[in-house]
Amino acid sequence: MTNEYRILGNKLGYQFKDTALLDLALSHRSVGMKNNERLEFLGDSILNYVIGEDLYHRFPDVQEGHLSRLRARMVKGATLAELGIEFGLSEHMKMGAGELKSGGYRRESILADAVEAIIGAIHLENNSDMSVCKRVILSWYQSRLEKLSVKDTLKDPKTRLQEYLQSRKQALPQYEVVDVKGLSHQQTFYVECTIESSGSIAKGQGTSRRIAEQVAAAEALIVLGVDERDSI
Repeated sequence: MTNEYRILGNKLGYQFKDTALLDLALSHRSVGMKNNERLEFLGDSILNYVIGEDLYHRFPDVQEGHLSRLRARMVKGATLAELGIEFGLSEHMKMGAGELKSGGYRRESILADAVEAIIGAIHLENNSDMSVCKRVILSWYQSRLEKLSVKDTLKDPKTRLQEYLQSRKQALPQYEVVDVKGLSHQQTFYVECTIESSGSIAKGQGTSRRIAEQVAAAEALIVLGVDERDSI
């Protein structure tokens, strides 16, 4: 095993014995036929099961609809991409020249897919022993799961802001990236959200454009005086 993969394994909390599986998990489809799409498919199913089971036991009095929204929050692309950034996957991704040139190694969807593919690879390396995958996945999600509450079944800020303005027949918010700082694999995006009807401008920042827009939308809701408990 290379020192590079040993360091990655330390971040993942799992050391691969079969590095060929890890190679495959980190191979974007732009490299050719041998890529991580099948592992991603497998990992997606496993992730949904593990998080779903944890939520079932964690919230014994919560109904199915709320549990589904909590799970969606945990397994969505933005959350997976955050994990990918924490693991430093951008430094290890294998891509075709065109994808590399276009900055694919920092694209949320590619990082999210790689995280799911790694889950699939761990599952296969352990002869489909779900207990190993469960241990690793829950270690990744521990802090996020501990912070969850039923309040998190609310719609995300961008959706709530859009529905709030639409219900009042007002123009939709406009989002603009005003600055990007940091190294290519560890950037911070600065976004402004403009509400035409009120002339308000809310600001947000995050490790991706999507996250920064959500933060800006949340700030805009506060500026507009929309309580998170309000029905929109």
